[in-house]
This record gives sequence, structure tokens and C-alpha cells, in this order.
Amino acid sequence: MNQKEISELRRRFRPEKSGISRVYGCYVNGGREIISELDVSLGIATQEEAEKYLGFLKKALSGALGKNLVDIVFTTQQVMDSNEHRLLSALRDSELQDPEVRQQFYRKVIETLNMEDSNYLILLAHDRYDVPYRGHDDSLQADASDQVFSYVVCCICPVKDAKPQLSYCAKEREFHNRTTGQVVSPPELGFLFPAFDDRAANLYNALYYARNPDELHQELIDGLFHTEAPMSAAQQKEAFQSALGEALGEACSYEVVQAVHEQLRERIQQHKESKDPEPLGISVDEVSRVLQNCGVAENQVGEFKLYCDQEFGAGAALSPANLIDSKKFQLTTPEVKVTVDPESSYLVETRIIQGRKYILIPADGGVEVNGVSIDISDAAPSRDAE
Repeated sequence: MNQKEISELRRRFRPEKSGISRVYGCYVNGGREIISELDVSLGIATQEEAEKYLGFLKKALSGALGKNLVDIVFTTQQVMDSNEHRLLSALRDSELQDPEVRQQFYRKVIETLNMEDSNYLILLAHDRYDVPYRGHDDSLQADASDQVFSYVVCCICPVKDAKPQLSYCAKEREFHNRTTGQVVSPPELGFLFPAFDDRAANLYNALYYARNPDELHQELIDGLFHTEAPMSAAQQKEAFQSALGEALGEACSYEVVQAVHEQLRERIQQHKESKDPEPLGISVDEVSRVLQNCGVAENQVGEFKLYCDQEFGAGAALSPANLIDSKKFQLTTPEVKVTVDPESSYLVETRIIQGRKYILIPADGGVEVNGVSIDISDAAPSRDAE
């Protein structure tokens, strides 16, 4: 799925546009027990309640592609005959109206998901979307439909005790510190099945959501989809950094890392400005050419490519946003951490002076220490002079 397709579905999660008539679910305690089940008709719910339920479900389609939203890919064999795909298809085909199928799904989530003894709410909804025809000017023609997209969306929301608040008691005419019970938090995890690819159902894919891209909850992915999850954003970043450091060795200089960071940052910025709905990807060969332009030896570039192939898979398209922090450029020593605006990273130098290694940053424009402007001059005493 691309960003345009996700946005098209997200626009449906409003009471006046949604085709969702009921929301099902169950409340699970820290002991993995179902405390209560939900069967909510949005048609008779208050507007505020309907908006809350739809808002939680909509959240499962939010975040960055390749980071918070990741593709789950089923094999042909799974689609043809597998328990996991059969269960998801049964949820969709029954439009969630089969209580036995819902119970089977709840149990699968409860048995596999590790929420660290926390209470949580599972929400499920089904929608039938009459996909409007997209005209030559890219506009949607509401009165013309190509097909119907039938899908289920799920989200898993932590339930936490509300913090005590000072509240007015009308009977006693006094203020007292009281709690408001337990509160449902925004979703931690969720998914859409099937995927909405090329504005049509793709039974070979699901779209998985994780609020924290560094914690995908592999145990839930394995339990529900029985497929290998993509590397989390943190794992991708760590693997990429290791590839540079281990393959290049002493050739992994400041200039090389700065050049790679700048190239990836430029790609991210260009993609953002282009408003391309497709996820941004960069090949290992493209990164290798940056290394070659920095003078890295061919054998070390080859080692880098081999390391990446082993970690990410041969021919994998990497997400630049998962490999670097495009808004920050950081240098760290055991004692000091220096953060530089990425656009000014070229000002930093590394140098050996009298046998010691230094990081040098020009300070001609003025320097502040703890908010206080200081003066740096040739007359200032040095530590050696003291």
C-alpha cells in the first residue's frame, strides 16, 4: 500500500462517512482473562462514543510507511491453505458476525501477545467500501464505483488506571481527590486485512501497525500471520551502522559517514517535496556508490554490500528514514555528546594535534555556555597555562 491508498481509507473513519455499523471486541486483564466483551452499534451510540471508537480504529492506519506501518506478506501456500489465513478470511467473509470466529481470534491474540501483565482492549470492525472511480484528473467520482473493498481492521489499546483528580462533589459541596476509573489509551498495535493495493483487495498482504516502530511485537506477528516480520526501524538502523563500521574498518572516517548521512537526508527531503505516495527506498548499490565516491577501496565496498545482503536480503530496498535521523547529526565520545544541525555537518572536522584526536567546530559566530555568551580569544588562558 502507498500513502495515498492509506489516506483514502482513513477518510472513511468519520461517523458521517463510515460504513462501519458495529464494533466488536473484548477487554483482557493482565492474567490473560476476558473480563467483558463488546458489541457496540454505532448507529445508536452517542456521537462522541462513535467518534472515539472510529478514532481508535483509524489510528491503526497512521504513522510512517515502513516504520509504524509495515507490510505483512503471505506465501502462496498460506493463502491457499493455512490456519492463520483461514482465520483472517473467516473474520472478513463473516463480516465479524460469527461469534465463534471472533472468539477464536480473541484467543489467538491473548495466547500470543505479551503486554507485560497489562490490561488491554481488542477492537474489531468490518467495512464494505464502494471504491469510487478515480478520474483522469486524479479526482474521486463518488457516483461511479469500480468495486467493493471488504476488509477488517483491528486495534489493541492499553487500558490504564486514570490519575486521581481534584473533583467537585455537589452533594457535599466540597472538592475531593477522585479517580475516574480506567481509561482506554490510543492503540499500541493493529492491522488491516486484506491490504488495499492498487485500490483493490490483496489477499497476499496485510498492513500491520505499531505505535512504537522499535517494538513490533514479533510474537503477535508470528501468532496471527505466522510469517517473518520485517526488521524494526531500530534493527535496520543498527544493522546499517554495523555494516558501515565493520566492513569499512579504518576507512570509516567522519567524512564517509557525513557523506552517507547527507545523501540519505537529501533523498528524504526530495521525496517529501515530491509528495510521492510510494514509500521511499534506496538500494545498497546506491549507498555503495557514495562510498566509492569517498575513496573507499573496492574490496571494502564489496564487504559492505555482502554484509547488507546478509542482514537485509539480496536486492533489498532500504528505507532511508529508518537508517538515519534526518533531523539530527550527532557525534559522541565517552565523555561528550555533540549535536549538529545536519545542514552544518560539513563544518565539523576531525584532526590529530600533537598526537591527540580532536573534533573541531568553528566558533566564529559566537558561543553560548548555559545560555551565557562567552568570548573566545587568543588572550584567553589555556588549561595548560594554569
